Amino acid sequence: MSDFLAMGGYAAFVWPTWGLSFLVLVGLVAHALVERREAREALRRLEEDEA
Repeated sequence: MSDFLAMGGYAAFVWPTWGLSFLVLVGLVAHALVERREAREALRRLEEDEA
């Protein structure tokens, strides 16, 4: 297991890259959820104005 975690001596490059990629993906999902909420709110306001 320690050989796997050491990544053949490249662990200092591999694991931070995985971590950064994970953070970027989490950020993208969070951004999409916020945008979705804002779009739904805008649509709700438009529908209320139309009625």
